[in-house]
Amino acid sequence: MRSDAVVLAVAFGYLALLFVIAAWADRRAEQGRSLIGSPTVYALSIAVYCTAWTFYGSVGRAAEYGPSFLLIYLGPTLVMLVGPMLIRKMVRIARAQRITSIADFISARYGKSDGLGALVALIALLGITPYIALQLKAITLSHAILTQYPAPAAETLVDAGFWTDKSFWVALVLAVFIILFGTRHLDASERHEGMVAAIAFESLVKLVAFLAVGMFTLFMLYDGPGDLFARAAAHPELAQALSLERVPGGALGWVGMLVLATLAFLTLPRQFQVLVVENVDEGHIRRASWLFPLYLLVINLFVIPVALAGVLLGDTALSPDSFVLTLPLAAGLDGLPLLVFIGGLSAATGMMIVETIALSTMVSNHLVMPLLLRSSRMRPGSRLARGRGELTGWLLGIRRVAIVLILLLGYLYHALIGDAYSLVTIGLVSFAAAAQFAPAMLVGLYWRGATRSGAACALIAGIMVWAYTLLLPGFAQSGWLDMALLSDGPAGIRWLRPYALFGLEGWDIYTHSLFWSLLANIGALIGVSLFTRQSRLEQTQAALFTEALHSELIHRTPLWQGQTTQGELRELLSRYLGTPATLRVLAEEEHQTGDADAARPASPTLVARAERALAGALGNASARVLINSVVRGEALDLDAVLSILDTTSQTLEYNRRLKQKSQELTTISEELRAANERLRELDRLKDEFVAMVSHELRTPLTSIRAFAEILRDSHGLPEEKRRHFLDVVVHESQRLSRLIEEILDLARLESGRLTLHPERLDLATLARRGVDAVQRVQEERGVQLEVKIPDSPAMVIGDPDRLEQVIINLLDNASKFAADEDGRVRLALERHKRHYRLSVEDNGPGIGEDDRERVFEKFHQLERQGESDAPARGRPRGSGLGLPISRGIVAHLGGRLWVEEAPTLGGACLIMELPQAPAEAAALGAAASGDE
Repeated sequence: MRSDAVVLAVAFGYLALLFVIAAWADRRAEQGRSLIGSPTVYALSIAVYCTAWTFYGSVGRAAEYGPSFLLIYLGPTLVMLVGPMLIRKMVRIARAQRITSIADFISARYGKSDGLGALVALIALLGITPYIALQLKAITLSHAILTQYPAPAAETLVDAGFWTDKSFWVALVLAVFIILFGTRHLDASERHEGMVAAIAFESLVKLVAFLAVGMFTLFMLYDGPGDLFARAAAHPELAQALSLERVPGGALGWVGMLVLATLAFLTLPRQFQVLVVENVDEGHIRRASWLFPLYLLVINLFVIPVALAGVLLGDTALSPDSFVLTLPLAAGLDGLPLLVFIGGLSAATGMMIVETIALSTMVSNHLVMPLLLRSSRMRPGSRLARGRGELTGWLLGIRRVAIVLILLLGYLYHALIGDAYSLVTIGLVSFAAAAQFAPAMLVGLYWRGATRSGAACALIAGIMVWAYTLLLPGFAQSGWLDMALLSDGPAGIRWLRPYALFGLEGWDIYTHSLFWSLLANIGALIGVSLFTRQSRLEQTQAALFTEALHSELIHRTPLWQGQTTQGELRELLSRYLGTPATLRVLAEEEHQTGDADAARPASPTLVARAERALAGALGNASARVLINSVVRGEALDLDAVLSILDTTSQTLEYNRRLKQKSQELTTISEELRAANERLRELDRLKDEFVAMVSHELRTPLTSIRAFAEILRDSHGLPEEKRRHFLDVVVHESQRLSRLIEEILDLARLESGRLTLHPERLDLATLARRGVDAVQRVQEERGVQLEVKIPDSPAMVIGDPDRLEQVIINLLDNASKFAADEDGRVRLALERHKRHYRLSVEDNGPGIGEDDRERVFEKFHQLERQGESDAPARGRPRGSGLGLPISRGIVAHLGGRLWVEEAPTLGGACLIMELPQAPAEAAALGAAASGDE
């Protein structure tokens, strides 16, 4: 299973699968169904940050330096969690100015300087080459371990020739892949749909592979995390190896590594490519700000367990960088090691693809193209320059050759110096180099006074210190330089030792290098900028960059005041972009004017659009040179740009205020609508109140009048009839009196004039009295009454008459709505915390949640199911005032009254809660605490 032929077949099959995915994604893009329009794909593409360093090297660093590996991922996590606005600003600038790379970004910020762009490109080549070598080393070593285990893997570069080294052929195969899908279009600012889709897929593959190793380690090699950590605890040296003290440099090492990872995440060419250049929607940043940190968390979950298991395995686990692969190999597995190899291949190839595309764009646009534009063959008017579209293929060829040379340069570094450092060490060297871009880039985004001279001096100073403190020591450790350089310093000057510059000893080498290089870098940027002046173009670009987030319309504003013709622009664009791209640029202008006359003057908008099109293909600096060759005049000066910015900012501020006012008016409108609905409801309730009062008063008055007339007109009535009629008159008079009293009580409650006579009383005794008052009526209605009142007193403060009125009202309401057959009502009294609760349940249909508050409205009466205007089973309808009056009485006594679903009988449950009397609260404090 682990024969060389099988491994190579699987590896090339996997690369072929990437090829198919990339081709499919490109085809969908041509059909207008982009795959990279998803924020999830965007977040997964950012995971190209997790290279072979993560897949293999994190375990190796954890085994040697404990939890320090986490700092490499905490930096990017902090950037994504707290810096979305920074990334959004960079994306907005890149879209407006057709930025193609980090070199183009820095060059554009400082007056579209071709010299500064070339400097950034050279630094990137110098600093990132070791990182590409790292990936080649990881592929080579993992292949050697997979095919030779348990024999120790050795470097495969032998004296027989480089053609026997598999990493050389890997570099060439990747060069073909990158050429096919990274240089299909000249416009480097266009999205590489196929590449991004392939990178997102590779991010999933390496995640699955690493999780598979982690699960295997924890649950197959060991009986879960407890077993593994218990065995590790039996080895004191392991506990010491994974402690915080193992972090190189101590606390300063923590800070230095965190700063290094944070800056490198923003400035590595591949990260700038996927974060900024390949972004298709600013909204994607929002999801990526939490999804990418989640990815980092998940892929690092098993780093410590795998590192512990590898150390416990002993010599058979080989080097710490190979633990991920040797653990399943040592267990005799075949399939899982192959999956791990593919995962590592994904991590390495993903980085190499994106990094090489970014570097080749920089080499082409900022190193080769400026030289060609200065040559006689490429000047406007030359024979080659007159060829319409001929330069398009020529420029693409330059970019493709650059890809091959970059990969071969990485292979050369791997062959010559790769053994001197571990995977993580090589990666950190490149991190420190990329961090030198941070001051010029980040300071330039917020400080308008940073100048081109300051940025150039800063980059030169920073990279020179980096090379002296990190790059040269690597050559010394590889035998290319004398080791005395590290121990004694150059010419024996010890205070110039690369790892202890100016006597700064005790720091880890990366924090040491980062400190001195950034000190020189930032010092030069600020110092030189304060004593140099900006050109007009620098001032313009500085204003556009610093105000990018506050000037959303600025990219639509023409910044040219020079003059040229449409014919000259057409000729220039055709020469470098080809006819199809030229027609796209000119189409909008011709559509608006309806005139394609070559002699017609080109509008400032068209000139700016042409420059952006050239910038997407050749970079801002070269585009500037070419536009200057046909446009007579200059770009707007700083005052004009600032005027545009101020006008745009004012417009945006006015729009913001109008939007805020609109939202406020909408809110007020909603509140007025709600108030109007409430007034309508109150008006309806008032009408119902008047109608109900009239009806309720008319009924007993009608009876009284009728019987009184009978008594007046019938002189010969028998005494028994006469007495009966008088009883009816008295009964109806009492009913009328009660109704009037309820209405008066309600009026007093609403006006706050209800008179209560609170006293200390026993709620249990009062409840029994209320039960006795309604017992007979309940029986007549066919309702069975169940009572659960404790024998102990329930002392509260209340008005006995009013509380008895409430209890009777609750019992009366329950009996009205109990079931028609076998109606039941249950009264219970219990203590709850520092209160007493009296609940009255029935077994009727219950009260829906929407009506549980409405039953406390005046004259609101619920209809029982099947109820008509006639009362059911002899249960009279009330006035609809009992419950509102009851709630008001209870509230005046400091209690509550509400409705719930009956827990025992299943119908409705009315609950009255009153605080226990203060004296009793003191006496029963301990019991109350127990209940709580």
